[in-house]
Amino acid sequence: MTDDSALTQLKAVELSILNAVGSLCDKFGIKWWLDGGTCLGAMRHKGFIPWDDDIDIGMMRSDYARFCSIASTELPDGYSFHDSRNSSGYAAMFCKVYKDGTRFENQEGRDSGSAMGIFVDVFPYDYLYEEPEIRSRQLKLALNAQRRSYLYHSGNITVPHRGFLGFIEKAGCKALHFIERASNKDPLEYQRQFNRAIPDSSVGAVGRKCLTLAWPNMNPVSVDDIFPLAQAEFEGELYPVPRLTDKYLTTMYGDWRAIPKEEDRHTHLPLLIDFGNGEIWEPKK
Repeated sequence: MTDDSALTQLKAVELSILNAVGSLCDKFGIKWWLDGGTCLGAMRHKGFIPWDDDIDIGMMRSDYARFCSIASTELPDGYSFHDSRNSSGYAAMFCKVYKDGTRFENQEGRDSGSAMGIFVDVFPYDYLYEEPEIRSRQLKLALNAQRRSYLYHSGNITVPHRGFLGFIEKAGCKALHFIERASNKDPLEYQRQFNRAIPDSSVGAVGRKCLTLAWPNMNPVSVDDIFPLAQAEFEGELYPVPRLTDKYLTTMYGDWRAIPKEEDRHTHLPLLIDFGNGEIWEPKK
């Protein structure tokens, strides 16, 4: 199986997961939208970013809580809900929906013993505190909990830089992995720490800006820029996207219409994909 054929088949499976999630949300009145790079792909390419291979969904925390409760039992046969509460070795502070019978193995998953299937990510968006100092603590708490969770589960973390600086960052991650393992015996403690970043009006005034706290290094967006939702074409079908899509994407990515240089295009193909139909892809040695 070639890399191109694996990427094509992977996108097809992810699209089936997207449609299963979308149908469930529509059935129960849960508002959701194409998030991040998936939204960018819809607006720039009317589908997947050609070299990309994942799907992201966003929803506000209240809808996310309902989705987690409902998806645990109501997803159609062949699909399953996963988060830190029901899946061993799960590091993320957001949930995933897997296509059952498939495998998607990356180094982090192998290190943590996480048996991932081909998946779609579902990100909760949380409101931010208005007072800058309280908001800063909120973001630092969320980011720290998410980073420590990843480091607890694996020392092989994707780092932002290449070359010598990247080598130093990778070495630091391996060292921090052993520190986290030695200092914490309960991986769910990271989720509890993260939950303290979810806004509480008794702590401070909550504004109209929101962000997915599991990835808080992007600029916040106004909830009024998201709702009421609009629609955009993605792989031949219409899906919900934020109302002011251009503003939403510009806030996240800057000039999102510009095609990145070839060396900056990243595909997330892992160490192994088992499509569950007898076909398995692994990178060439």
